[in-house]
Amino acid sequence: MASTIKIGTRGSKLALWQANWVKSALEEKNPSITIEIIIIKTKGDKILDVPLAKVGGKGLFVKEIEEALLDGRIDLAVHSMKDMPAEIPEGLCIGAVPEREMPHDVLISKNGLKLSDLPEGAIIGTSSLRRAAQLRHARPDLEIRTLRGNIETRLNKVKTGDMAATILAAAGVRRMNYTDKITEYIDEKVMLPAVGQGALCIETRENDTVVGPIVDKLDHAETHTVVTAERAFLHRLEGSCQVPVAAHGKLYNNELSLCGLVANVDGSNMIRETITGSPENAETMGVKLANILLSMGARKILDNLKENAQENL
Repeated sequence: MASTIKIGTRGSKLALWQANWVKSALEEKNPSITIEIIIIKTKGDKILDVPLAKVGGKGLFVKEIEEALLDGRIDLAVHSMKDMPAEIPEGLCIGAVPEREMPHDVLISKNGLKLSDLPEGAIIGTSSLRRAAQLRHARPDLEIRTLRGNIETRLNKVKTGDMAATILAAAGVRRMNYTDKITEYIDEKVMLPAVGQGALCIETRENDTVVGPIVDKLDHAETHTVVTAERAFLHRLEGSCQVPVAAHGKLYNNELSLCGLVANVDGSNMIRETITGSPENAETMGVKLANILLSMGARKILDNLKENAQENL
């Protein structure tokens, strides 16, 4: 058994919280192991003044960390699952998915106003096409502006800037103990979460007989099941940060419910459907739901988005 295990992570406060949580959980189950945290700067951390959709989408926050995992500089990586691209590089795998934090989005507003109460023309900051599209669908009278950066940066922009509100993942806000800043937990009928939102991804090398079994102890079967369904949905749609795609799976009484959404950027056309089935068929269900949405018109939306993206290159 390895005496020292190196965890790779981004350097933001939230990423370090997540990596330290994994470190503590592993140490608790493996007292004899020394665990070290290695901070790796990703492209997404370096480019802060451009919307994610214009600089490459999801892989921006994981690529350099995955390279370090592949070449042996680190032994495992801790990511936010929603940052994970639909495809994982050859030689790597999802070693464990710990129990999920709340997957919903939250509104944090300057004056304590809920989404439905914000005045016409109020400015909301977000860097997410998924959030922007659903916001525009629910409140086409609002103005959406690009807002990137860590949680503290975004909270500060609302507090001191000209933005009335921002929308963040509840999980990150709760993990960083900013629950007192939350104005509203947004109902998923209004704002369906991102694929994997609220869950962590512990990524390892495939067939790592030392680290694999150690990490496996942190896997939460129910979370892993619903995230598998959500990611299969994303993979079938070839989703990225350049496409407003959302999905949320839930388990009730040994039945899996999976809701998926595809929208155009301005929110005028939103295709949404929910299916239910056996948790054992999670991956198949994700593909099935994606195919249903494609047949309902999502194919046309995705093709148009790809054409526009090519034109803007």
